Amino acid sequence: MTIPGTDSRPRIFVVDDEQIIAVTLAAILNQAGFHAIAFHLPLEALKAAQTDQPDLLLTDVMMPKLSGIDLAIQVRELLPLCKVLLFSGVPDTADLLSKSAAQGHTFQVLAKPIHPTELINEVVDSIFPALQ
Repeated sequence: MTIPGTDSRPRIFVVDDEQIIAVTLAAILNQAGFHAIAFHLPLEALKAAQTDQPDLLLTDVMMPKLSGIDLAIQVRELLPLCKVLLFSGVPDTADLLSKSAAQGHTFQVLAKPIHPTELINEVVDSIFPALQ
């Protein structure tokens, strides 16, 4: 999804309403060679996705105003090829996942906190599934 002649690294949007988490995860991914951008407001990430198309959306599930699942659904409607990884520190996300599955949307959920090595491995597996 990157434009020829620009940064060819996979572009990742990292969204968490806790800004320190979004910034930290984006820094980890940038150090691993990705082009990660941190957002702490899901609506800002959605707006940015319209022009700055990510290859992967990595988002927290539980956020105010727009859940990570709703954000993921809207980004996928806008960008069908965008991969999605959800993460959550709240064990009670099953209801939200069930509702999205009933609408035809299934997502992988990572447990928070996540070790940087595991995060990078999950991101690589999502963006480059043929390498698994």
